[in-house]
Amino acid sequence: MSEIEAPVGLIRFLHRLGVTENYTGFHYLACAVCLCIAEPERLLQVTKRVYPEVADRYHTNWKAVERNIRTAARVIWEQGRMPLEHLAGRALLRRPRTAQLLAILTYGLLPHVPFSETAPEALFGDDFPERVLGIPN
Repeated sequence: MSEIEAPVGLIRFLHRLGVTENYTGFHYLACAVCLCIAEPERLLQVTKRVYPEVADRYHTNWKAVERNIRTAARVIWEQGRMPLEHLAGRALLRRPRTAQLLAILTYGLLPHVPFSETAPEALFGDDFPERVLGIPN
């Protein structure tokens, strides 16, 4: 398996949430979101169907994937809480766990993703953050 190259729109969206490429979890989170958008049923078994596949693509283990996504979730909680709550459609009283964050991102972004046979690589356009959050860059 190979790494999923995250679409530019998703990268910009994660930047808007406050997490950047200097976090290993950024790459793992982007890959996991792409996998879950392509097949939302994966969210029912994150530790069996998401973390191991991301780990295979990045030549690491699933525990490292979960830990690094947890770090990215902490950064998003500290720096991008308002956009995350906007995406969730409700106030969040505590930081979401990694699987909950994946579900919020997947189901929050899914309505804005055009159907594509080449998913997950070609899911997002350049204006993706603005379309989803309804705010200019």
